[in-house]
Amino acid sequence: MGLGYSSDEKARASLDHAKEIVVDSIAETMDLYGVTRSAGTLYGTIYLEGDMTLDEMREKLGMSKPSMSTGVKKLQEFNVVKKTFRKGKRKQTYVAEKDFFQFFSNFFAQKWEREAKINLHSIQEAQELLAEIIDDDNVSPVLQEEAEEAYHIMENSKTYYSWLNKLVEKIETGEIFDLIPIDDEQNGEA
Repeated sequence: MGLGYSSDEKARASLDHAKEIVVDSIAETMDLYGVTRSAGTLYGTIYLEGDMTLDEMREKLGMSKPSMSTGVKKLQEFNVVKKTFRKGKRKQTYVAEKDFFQFFSNFFAQKWEREAKINLHSIQEAQELLAEIIDDDNVSPVLQEEAEEAYHIMENSKTYYSWLNKLVEKIETGEIFDLIPIDDEQNGEA
């Protein structure tokens, strides 16, 4: 038992450390995209551990219940964590999206669609105000010219938001993967 136990103990420590490295990396990259580091840690943990109850998450991560609930809700909003039930258990469990391509689709399409919608709405509202200035004969030519310049800058930005909406559509339909195929090769082997 001594040698086997020692070997298993070392293996468990290495396994846990390997998982921590990846969870930390996932949390850091999700933080880059505006998801709190704690929610990223939560996602990474569920991703590697499998389905977990809120109690199991709290025990594993040492997070407060409100912080954990907020993180789980945010991850559910991005559709990267889903409620599930473990057979024979009464408590609800949560499972992480393990397909990073689906994660990419869910997460970024939602963010980019929101960006385009918010900015296009604001541009429309601003351009209506600018058009009034441009068409008002009682406004000085200097201000009319400045309003016209701002109007055209905003008009030019619509090209980006139109492109972004097309990108979101290609992601949501899966056509993005026809344009940029998923490389099935693993570990750089041909």
